Amino acid sequence: MESLDRGRRATGLGLAALALAGGLTACSGSSGGGDGDTASAGASQAAAGGGTYTIWDPYPQFDDSSDWVKLLTQCGTQAGVTVKRTGYDTTDLTNKALLAAQQGNSPDVLIVDNPVVSTLAEAGVLTSTDETKIDTSAVSPNLLAAGQIGGKTYGIPIGANTLALYYNKEVLKKAGVEADGIKDWASLTAALEKVKAAGKKGITFSAIGTEEGSFQFLPWFWGSGANLTKLDSPQGVAALSLWADWVKKGYAPNSVINNTQTTSWQEFATGDFAFGENGTWQLANAKKAGFDYGIIPIPAKDGGTAPAPTGGEFVTIPAQKDAARYATTQKLVTCLASTDNSLNTTTTLSYIAPTEAVQAKQVEQNPELKVWVEAVKAAKGRTSDNLGTKYPKISEPMWKAMQAALSGSQPPQEALTAAQGTAASATQ
Repeated sequence: MESLDRGRRATGLGLAALALAGGLTACSGSSGGGDGDTASAGASQAAAGGGTYTIWDPYPQFDDSSDWVKLLTQCGTQAGVTVKRTGYDTTDLTNKALLAAQQGNSPDVLIVDNPVVSTLAEAGVLTSTDETKIDTSAVSPNLLAAGQIGGKTYGIPIGANTLALYYNKEVLKKAGVEADGIKDWASLTAALEKVKAAGKKGITFSAIGTEEGSFQFLPWFWGSGANLTKLDSPQGVAALSLWADWVKKGYAPNSVINNTQTTSWQEFATGDFAFGENGTWQLANAKKAGFDYGIIPIPAKDGGTAPAPTGGEFVTIPAQKDAARYATTQKLVTCLASTDNSLNTTTTLSYIAPTEAVQAKQVEQNPELKVWVEAVKAAKGRTSDNLGTKYPKISEPMWKAMQAALSGSQPPQEALTAAQGTAASATQ
C-alpha cells in the first residue's frame, strides 16, 4: 500500500474549521464529553499485529458496560489488538479530530456524523476506501453517497435515520381522514383543512433558523423536484410556499419558526396535532405518548415518497504516519460493519441498517420499522451530488429564507431569490 502524503492532508485543516463553524446538525441525539488525553494514544502504538488502537465515536451515552463498547472490544480481540475507545459530543468530536490531524496523532477509527465526512475528507484528514481496502459493495448507494466526494468514498455508514410523518389516529378519525389516502401535497393539505375544521391542530415541524430547520425542510424541497444548487427554482418556491401557506392558514402553528425537533415533538405529544414531522429517534417516545399513532412517509409533491435527508454516522479511517496500521484498522471497521454485528449495532443506536440484507432482518424482527426502511431507501445525503463543503454555505441562506417566508417578512419567491444570490456567491 502506498504511503500517504501527510503534508497534502494538513493543508485544508484551517478551511475545514471555518466550514464547520456553520454547525452541521447530528441526528444521534448524543451529548456529553470525552477524555481529551486520548488524542495521542493510538498513533504511538506498534504497527499491525498487536498494540492498542484508538476509536473515537459520538456516543458518550454508552459506557464500558454497554453493548456498543462490548462490540468494539470484541472487534479488537478478533483483530488481535486492544481497543481504547472514547465517546465525545458530536461537535467536540469534530473539533478534536481536526486538531489531532494537525498534530499528527489521529485516532485509528473515527466515527462521525455523515455531513462532516466531506469536510474532513477535503481537509485531508481521512483515507479513502480505495486506500484502506474497505468493502462498501453491500451498502445502499444513496446512503454511501453522503460519504463520497470527488469520485472517492471516505468510510462506510454504520446506519441511518431520517424523517417521516407521525400521525395521531384519534385526531384523524374525528376529522374523517384516512392516513392511507395521503399520497401527495394536495391530499395532505386537504387532510389538514379537515383537521382544523374538526377543532384540532394540523401539523407541527421544526423550521428554526439553524441546520435543524434545513434538515426538516429538505424532504419538501427535494420532494418538489428542486435542487440545492438552485434554491429559487419554481420547485423550490413551491416547497417554501407550501409551508408558508400552512402557517398562514393555521394548519401549522407559528411556533414552528422557533421549534427544534425536540420542541416540535413535544407539541405533537400533547395529542392535539394530527401530524408531526420527526425522526426514527422518536419511536421510543411515541410509545410513551399515551395515544395511538401511526407513521407514513413524507409525500412528494406529486406522489411517492419524498427524499428525506439522512442522519447517522460513518465509520472512517483517519490518515496515519505509519501506513502499516491500516491492515489492522481495516479488520476493525470490517468487523463493525459485518452483517451480524450491523443488526445489533443499528438496534442499539436506533438506526436503520445501511444494507438491504440487514434491513430485511430488522423488519422481520419489528414490522413497525417497515415505513422507516422505505423512507431510508428514498433518503439522500445533504452533501450528496458532490456538494461536499458547499452544503453548509447553501443551507444557511436556505434556513434564513424559510424564516423570512414563515414570519411573513418576505414572500417565498423573494426570500429564496435572495438566498440563491448569497449561496451562489459563497460557493463560487
